[in-house]
Amino acid sequence: MSEQRDQSAPDPDGTRVQRHTAGAFDIRNFIGGLLGLYGLILTGLGLFGDQALDKTGGVNANLYAGIALIVVSAFFVVWARIKPIVVPEHIEPVDDDPVRPAPKRRGSGH
Repeated sequence: MSEQRDQSAPDPDGTRVQRHTAGAFDIRNFIGGLLGLYGLILTGLGLFGDQALDKTGGVNANLYAGIALIVVSAFFVVWARIKPIVVPEHIEPVDDDPVRPAPKRRGSGH
């Protein structure tokens, strides 16, 4: 059984444990980036495009939806920065499953 320890706690010899995080490959960064991009596009359309107030009951729907998407995008990016995903140093390999069928091997003469 592997020993669980705090990733930010110093080792017994006084050195800090190096934490490896997902960084740019964290899915929250991708989600935040895409939502932010869509939010900027909708905000731009709400400010400079046809507002179509007669279709939305007098509300600039693009502007408000764009602002909401930018806020949600900021939430995802801040969440990924505050609480990053820690990638373990070593992952033990999975034991071979005896009930799983093995791949079929081809004969040497094709």
